[in-house]
Amino acid sequence: MYTDTEMIVFMLAAGLGTFITRAIPFVFLRDSKETPKVVLYLGRVLPAACIGLLIIYCLKDVSVIDWPHGIPVAIGILIAGALHYWKRNAILSIFGSTIAYMVMVQFLFLRG
Repeated sequence: MYTDTEMIVFMLAAGLGTFITRAIPFVFLRDSKETPKVVLYLGRVLPAACIGLLIIYCLKDVSVIDWPHGIPVAIGILIAGALHYWKRNAILSIFGSTIAYMVMVQFLFLRG
């Protein structure tokens, strides 16, 4: 276990690291009137790239050979997409599809 002094040092280091990473853009871009094109480009493409990466990461262990062949996952994805298309609410999409998926794997698609 860590001592109190070590914990305080860790928290200060984490806080300082977080502050520095948040402050760097303001230090380097303070004199510019316009946002650099590379920053605008990254702001446009990174959200979709991050979502794509998360989807691939979540689907990497889905088996299409063993029962239930990823059916609950596919239905969960469709529910998430439909809810988000319908309401444009990320929290509703996440919770709605998660609840639907959990009900499916607990009660409909039993392994066994």
